[in-house]
Amino acid sequence: MKFMLIKTHSPTEYCDTPIHEWAPEDIAAHIDFQRVLGAELARAGELVDAQGLAGPDEARIVMSDGRSAPVITDGPFPETKEFLAGYWIVDVESPERAYEIAARASAAPGPGGKPIGEYIEVRQIMSAPAADA
Repeated sequence: MKFMLIKTHSPTEYCDTPIHEWAPEDIAAHIDFQRVLGAELARAGELVDAQGLAGPDEARIVMSDGRSAPVITDGPFPETKEFLAGYWIVDVESPERAYEIAARASAAPGPGGKPIGEYIEVRQIMSAPAADA
């Protein structure tokens, strides 16, 4: 079963400081945690892909009617402090295993090494019908 674990940056009761305001050693510890988690999942054969994403200030919205040149803008974006920060795609035996991985990712270290309690959305990846069906 494949699942996407969606990492949403949002102020939480555990950490409301954006990562770009953390001390360099706290950022390094957080990134090291992500690398270790990815390596462990890869060794277990459970990791399909994992990526961090650039912040919303670098995102663009593309809209097209299929006839004229696409319109590319830097918004509109919702007025919120939450944004998609990254994801993991895992191939695991059960939803419970995906939840275990998400819980571990949620507890990644933040400022002072304290777990940040980040929101991790877990969604099963649905397969498309076979091309010859």
